[in-house]
Amino acid sequence: MHILHPIAAFTDNYIWALHDGTQAFVVDPGDAAPVTAWLQAQGLALAGILITHHHADHTGGVAELMASTRAPAWGPAYETLPDGVQRLSGGEQVTLLDLTFDVIDVPGHTAGHIAYFCPDVDGKPLLFCGDTLFSGGCGRLFEGTPAQMLASLDRLAALPGPTRVCCTHEYTLANLRFAQAVEPHNEALAQYHRWCQAERDAGRPTLPSHLDRERAINPFLRSREPSVRSALSQQGPLPADDAGVFGALRAWKDRFR
Repeated sequence: MHILHPIAAFTDNYIWALHDGTQAFVVDPGDAAPVTAWLQAQGLALAGILITHHHADHTGGVAELMASTRAPAWGPAYETLPDGVQRLSGGEQVTLLDLTFDVIDVPGHTAGHIAYFCPDVDGKPLLFCGDTLFSGGCGRLFEGTPAQMLASLDRLAALPGPTRVCCTHEYTLANLRFAQAVEPHNEALAQYHRWCQAERDAGRPTLPSHLDRERAINPFLRSREPSVRSALSQQGPLPADDAGVFGALRAWKDRFR
């Protein structure tokens, strides 16, 4: 049995941890302190660290954790990371706690962003997607192009519907406000928004999500849907190609308040 746990960090980050009662690995530890405190409280040894991209709020605690625990770390092959991190590219695999994760290239938010997917963690698929896919949203295009991000999200959307989606920020309610501006008549979206608001009111995370839900409510996985394109056309001329439509949708989100 493996237990999934989000360790809160900064104002809205989650450092995902998976453990078997004896050992744990963590994903994107931007800060070592909450990880160390959690490991000590649970009586767990750190077996490894997975990194999705180079941003400081995902890597800031890596060097300290590697030094204090001697745990190995893996991260994207083409990004600047702390010394000693082992490099991975799409199509490769990494095994931790007897679980094998496929590495998926998902450029867009950053140029070398990767995600980690395991098809079976105690009967359910599991995805660590960093800042590529959020519940109800996607990452900003800091280094990649709309075409790259659309292709990356298509890769993730093609994973099995029950896949648990472990995003690294609690952005869900803000994302859903935009999603409802895009699709105000999406009943699945309205129901999900009510559930997420209740979870946050109770002090609980909205994550992990799952892919079946995201395909039903996330405008960035639905940019080819007529309802999304109709709403986008009210913002200005609709681009002719899918990547252009996606880029216009992301630009709308960037200016949405």
